[in-house]
Amino acid sequence: MKRRVVVTGMGIVAPNGIGLEAYDQALRTGTSGLRHNEQMAEAKFACTVAGVPQGSDEIAEQYFAEDELMAMNSSHRFGCIAAADAWTDAGYDRPAPGDDHVFWEAGAIIGTGIGGLDTVGERLVPMVDAGRVRRLGSTLVEQVMASGVSARVSGQLALGNKVTANSSACSTGSEAILDGMERIRAGLAERMLCGGTEGASHYIWSGFDSMRVLCRTHNDEPERASRPMSATAGGFIAGSGSAVLHLESLDHAVARNARIYAEILGGAVNCGGHRQGGSMTAPNPVSVQRCIRQAVEDAGIDPLEIDVINGHLTATGADPAEVRAWSKALDRDPDNFPIIHSTKSMIGHGLGAAGALEAVACLLMLQGGYVHPSVNCEDVHPEIEPFGGSIPHELREMPELRTIVKSGFGFGDVNACLVFRRWSDSAPSV
Repeated sequence: MKRRVVVTGMGIVAPNGIGLEAYDQALRTGTSGLRHNEQMAEAKFACTVAGVPQGSDEIAEQYFAEDELMAMNSSHRFGCIAAADAWTDAGYDRPAPGDDHVFWEAGAIIGTGIGGLDTVGERLVPMVDAGRVRRLGSTLVEQVMASGVSARVSGQLALGNKVTANSSACSTGSEAILDGMERIRAGLAERMLCGGTEGASHYIWSGFDSMRVLCRTHNDEPERASRPMSATAGGFIAGSGSAVLHLESLDHAVARNARIYAEILGGAVNCGGHRQGGSMTAPNPVSVQRCIRQAVEDAGIDPLEIDVINGHLTATGADPAEVRAWSKALDRDPDNFPIIHSTKSMIGHGLGAAGALEAVACLLMLQGGYVHPSVNCEDVHPEIEPFGGSIPHELREMPELRTIVKSGFGFGDVNACLVFRRWSDSAPSV
């Protein structure tokens, strides 16, 4: 029998709020975290809007020692803040540097899509090209390696179980949560810190601008630039930040009387093999449907039990295809379709952090009994219009909210899907 896995802590560093209270308030009010980005403007990007967390450096200075800060780029700072907050939110004290205790039962999977490219662009390449290799410093490698954040978190929190990083483009954050869930299910860990992080840098976003997949039509209205499911969607808005969940076996959580946010009922991850319409940049629609169905089957629920879909929905031409895929996979037509919305409408596309940022949104909604608005899609795309009644344009109070599905469909034709269920005092005990 599979061990049950619950969420007992969360940490969030998002463009529209750092910390659970600020993020929850921003989601409820439909507050955008998208702003004009001067670096993009100076570099003559066609898109000059991005989602960047505000005030993270000040928080990092409170959380971490000076020598640690010198070895942290933005991806590290975001990820380490989120991990520390998830740890303390779960009821654990951060270990003192001189404490030799190791938490052998706890590990971390914190992934990234592109990682330390700000360090590469600002320091590595210019200094190497200038013949100043000896001036690079001793911490450069740990700042640019994909596993740098998870490794640093392991030292800050004395983690002794599996500590690693995954990277599956836009599916990274969701996949990390799924990997952590499976490790706990298998009895290989009791607790796992899982999520994603992505730095804030125009070097990270430049390739997307050159591909013409970033929105260039709303530079003068940053808060309206991310328009998932809209007829006037012009591409996605690059975001950044981090989110980390503290996952725990139900047995362990109950034994220590932990506060439980929700249960992860199940999930799935797959790839479309770049076939049947799939490619490096587009998902195979058959594989998307298979991933959704496999997640629902793994969760052991009926598709009719799903109340809300927190979609991938990036404000590109893929949005109508995604909605169709959900309809086919769940066998639910417009008349009985679940609520569907996009957190990216407020925070942009956090790339490797996206799935984790949006998973925290799902858990806050389950906890609070509401569904946040999907902003900027008053002009619903014609192909999505039949499902228009399922799109919340304003806050929906929903005390009966019970089950949310979170998806991520990324570059490389990789898909991930998670099923969360609200926890309550009436939930079955161990």
